[in-house]
Amino acid sequence: MKRIDFEHGTITGNILGAALPMLVAQILSLLYNIVDRIYIARIPEVGTTALGAVGLCFPIIVIITAFSNLFGSGGAPLFSINRGKGNTKKAETIMNTSFSMMCICGVVLMVIGMLFASPILVLFGASEEGLSYAYPYMMIYLIGTVPSMIATGMNPFINAQGYATSGMLSVTIGAVANLILDPLFIFGLHLGIKGAAIATIISQTLSAAYVFYFLRKKSELKVRMLSKAEWKVCGADAKNIVSLGSAGFIMQLTNSLVTICCNSVLSGIGGDVYISVMTIVSSIRQMVETPIYAMNEGTSPILSYNYGAQRPKRVRKAIRVMTRMILIYTAIMWSVIIFAPEFLIGIFSSDKELLVDAVEALKLYFAAFIFMDLQYIGQTVFKSLNKKKQAIFFSLLRKVFIVVPLTYLFPYIFHMGTRGVFLAEPISNVIGGSLCFITMLAIVMPELKRMKEENYE
Repeated sequence: MKRIDFEHGTITGNILGAALPMLVAQILSLLYNIVDRIYIARIPEVGTTALGAVGLCFPIIVIITAFSNLFGSGGAPLFSINRGKGNTKKAETIMNTSFSMMCICGVVLMVIGMLFASPILVLFGASEEGLSYAYPYMMIYLIGTVPSMIATGMNPFINAQGYATSGMLSVTIGAVANLILDPLFIFGLHLGIKGAAIATIISQTLSAAYVFYFLRKKSELKVRMLSKAEWKVCGADAKNIVSLGSAGFIMQLTNSLVTICCNSVLSGIGGDVYISVMTIVSSIRQMVETPIYAMNEGTSPILSYNYGAQRPKRVRKAIRVMTRMILIYTAIMWSVIIFAPEFLIGIFSSDKELLVDAVEALKLYFAAFIFMDLQYIGQTVFKSLNKKKQAIFFSLLRKVFIVVPLTYLFPYIFHMGTRGVFLAEPISNVIGGSLCFITMLAIVMPELKRMKEENYE
């Protein structure tokens, strides 16, 4: 079984070795989400309305993903740092603590979601017609909460041990199943939007089964639930996992908050059609960001391992390589968004009236796309090097303190209408992204320089 050696070899080779399988995995994972939307948008007569209804479910789905990443993305860097130090027993304890908290949290979220799905969807902006589609989709999707969290949250522990191809395979299994089952349930069995949800939870369960099998039987360190005795002494590890994972958790949670705010404002000033526009814009963003996420997450275990192993030169090199790769990719994709928006929008909808509104919204939303990279790079470095305070602060800054206020100020105070909602994102990218990246350079680079000097002494 091929395994990446984070300690030796070229940094570029290691990043590509981790990022490329992860990219394939993320593209396939993306299909989990967008294939549903593509098929749902093409349900005869009700496609556009049904698509908007699924868009109303996005915040809840993002919240579930955020909790899985709270434990997975919080535990994996600590796991890698301890592996770099040679403390494998501690690393295994961290993985098991993450897994146990994830399973318990998944059950709690599923129960809460099922009890309050209807009022939550109404709060998120569902009309009576939209609720008739969103509610059954959400109730079925919630059944797969625990498998979904395991598949998403435990995959970083496979990648953190250098098994990037196996991490890719876990996602491939679910994505391929979803591609096959979606048309079967939606159109073949005439289940419509319910069929999309059923296909998704079956696919997630298959992915979760493989992740658990690999971490239990094939990996160097074995996953399991904590025993009663271990629960009593795991407090410090649990606190560290949650505090580090809070950065990614807050970032995803605030993404959900922004979606809720945008849908609420757009519903009031633009109607259901603009919720469908936002659903398409969000889908394109997710599609475009997938390679960026793969490059970030592919670099993260390399940063963590070498930081724990006191190799500052390799840490600096990894940051430089990651930055170059992301900026080059973004420049290419930004050009496609600006010059060929119709192509991207056409993937999700063939509604020509919707196309006119969506093109303008997409160009506004991505106007400062490249500055968003600076946020992601800074956040990845902070998370990978266990810089909890900075990671959490910049997660909050861009979304909570910039985007949310502007989402209301532009349409209502400055009378910019729906344009104002989409304009809030690029402004937040410029301010939040620049501050995050500059702060990362100011804090991390001097520390790595000191580490180098101490190692020479």
